[in-house]
Amino acid sequence: MELKLILQIVGTVLGLLYLWLEYKANIWLWIIGAIMPMVHGVLYLTSGIYADAAMQLYYVVAGIYGLMVWRRSPKEGGREMKIRHTPHRWLPSLFAVYALLHVAFYFILTEFTDSRVPVMDSMSTALSIVAMWMLSRKLVEQWLVWLVVDMISVGLYIYKGIPLTGALYALYCALAIAGYLRWRRMARA
Repeated sequence: MELKLILQIVGTVLGLLYLWLEYKANIWLWIIGAIMPMVHGVLYLTSGIYADAAMQLYYVVAGIYGLMVWRRSPKEGGREMKIRHTPHRWLPSLFAVYALLHVAFYFILTEFTDSRVPVMDSMSTALSIVAMWMLSRKLVEQWLVWLVVDMISVGLYIYKGIPLTGALYALYCALAIAGYLRWRRMARA
């Protein structure tokens, strides 16, 4: 069996488990979230999707960070950190961080790699960093950012010849909508 196919299968299984845990707001998502990027990193590197490959290092660190934040969050009435909506005052800062990261990654990809997809690769990578930080804070709208990342990734991965991973991200699109609706209800409760 070809290495790319094996990596896609393992990455898909881990991705589905991760998303199910995220949907349930289960702290174990961070453990899978620290393991899964190692598989995807190799897959993306061998597929020439360099920013996404480098992004996997961030995901490992973010997985550890998210686990620490969720475990050490201030207890509210004996419960863990609550799921909540993104404060409107944070939106300009989140957009600014996204824009700066997008420009920086685009520059790196066009100047230092042979990437044939620098716009989409840098866009999905920058949005992923923002979404992961939002997830660590249990913000409902992180699902909407992930939905955009997932839609971009479907086309990117199919174009780069890793269709099984593209199909996983198509499923992620549907699950991002379901996750958003569930977390929105949970935020109200």
